[in-house]
Amino acid sequence: MRKTIEPQMTFGQTPIDQIKVDMRARDEIPKLLLGLQHIYCVKKLRQKVFDILETMIPENVDSKNGRPGMELWKILVMGVIRLNCNWNYDKLQDIVNNHRTIRQMLGHGIMDNDKTYPLQTLKDNVKLLTPEILDKINTVVVEEGHKLLIKKKDQTLTGRCDSFVVETNVHHPTDINQLFDAVRKMIQIATVICQDLRVTAWRQSGYNIRSFKRLYRKAQQLKHSTSKDEEKQAKRVQLIVDAHQTYIESAEQFMRKATWTIEVIESCDPAILAEIQRLEYYIKCAKLQVGLIRRRVIQEETIPHIDKVFSVFEPHTEWISKGKAGVPQELGLRVCIMEDQYGLILHHHVMEKQTDDKVAVSMVNAAQSKFPNLRGCSFDKGFYSPANKEALRSKLDVLVLPKKGKRNKIEREEETSEIFVQTKRKHSAVESAINALENHGLDRCPDRGILGFKRYVSLSVLARNFQIIGHHIQQKELKRTQRRRKAA
Repeated sequence: MRKTIEPQMTFGQTPIDQIKVDMRARDEIPKLLLGLQHIYCVKKLRQKVFDILETMIPENVDSKNGRPGMELWKILVMGVIRLNCNWNYDKLQDIVNNHRTIRQMLGHGIMDNDKTYPLQTLKDNVKLLTPEILDKINTVVVEEGHKLLIKKKDQTLTGRCDSFVVETNVHHPTDINQLFDAVRKMIQIATVICQDLRVTAWRQSGYNIRSFKRLYRKAQQLKHSTSKDEEKQAKRVQLIVDAHQTYIESAEQFMRKATWTIEVIESCDPAILAEIQRLEYYIKCAKLQVGLIRRRVIQEETIPHIDKVFSVFEPHTEWISKGKAGVPQELGLRVCIMEDQYGLILHHHVMEKQTDDKVAVSMVNAAQSKFPNLRGCSFDKGFYSPANKEALRSKLDVLVLPKKGKRNKIEREEETSEIFVQTKRKHSAVESAINALENHGLDRCPDRGILGFKRYVSLSVLARNFQIIGHHIQQKELKRTQRRRKAA
């Protein structure tokens, strides 16, 4: 049984529309709470958001019977607060259990002081939000933001599009440490399976991991020698080859044992079957890394970039070199955002195995499907291609897409026109939105898996738009208070 919000108020509970937020506070929490409060207080808007949240509930779940779960409004509030303030779940747990105003926004009164949230409960419920649901809510929020910020009716929107890298939670990858990670997890999972079935094949798992780690450290340390003596250099090369050969032979031995474990286990328990699937995944990862080490060290082959895997735990991670000063490479995924002239983020896209020029047209198409009055957009040179320019000309009245390389006379005249220059100057404002997202949690994603990554990005974008609306409401109220004081 799960409800969107509890309709019956309790003694001591403050209605959400009557919660008092400090209008002079400069922190992000009051701004975010003002944005949430505004969405809740507008009845039609609240109903739209609630209808979207109700799609989280499976069709076979009865909303009137069964054990009560966390209300969907609480899940949304906790998710956006976590991202907007760049908190981990431990910090979120402490705040939602002790912060008075946030607890009022969650629907708790003074009689609910004993109502607290366990850490695992927060993790399990926030993960119920999906990128699709958050994207729909974001569209509703942006539409409301336009009603508040746009003073003239039928005013067209102008977008600014750019991409940046959101890092995944991984360590620096090498083929030998990736193999160690895969074998370590392989041994641990096989041990858990055998313990549940009371099989003693992996009873020395701790010793096996330690012995394999010693081989890993030996192969790792031999690479760091800086001797320039040719004879010593030749001996060192042979020692490196021998150490890596011993290392991969030990890994292959564990892989054979893990494969044998899968073959002899017969179980219909879904939990055991799920663990077997995880074990098969890590065996596959170990085989891949063994092949890469053999090709690189023993066969002295240069490994193509496309054959490399940069994380066993986050296989979607990419090695990205954008050429920025002081940042030679980043491990993560590109995220493309489109911001309008009011600072609201209209659309975002997580770019898997894509570059900027591959998403320019799709970004405009997706944004225009949500906001048909988007009639202009600016890009940087990374988004340019002749096909993109040709496709976007028919969709936009104002297109700023600087060409890479040399320009002919017509292109020079186009890029020196007044409207092109003015729009291009304003394009750099999108860096402010990117910096704000990074400062509020979107610099490094701690959540696991590609679904967790996309959810994290969607929550960050939604939280940012809530904050912009709340900031506008706060500034408007402060100006109203100043006028009252002057009149008095």
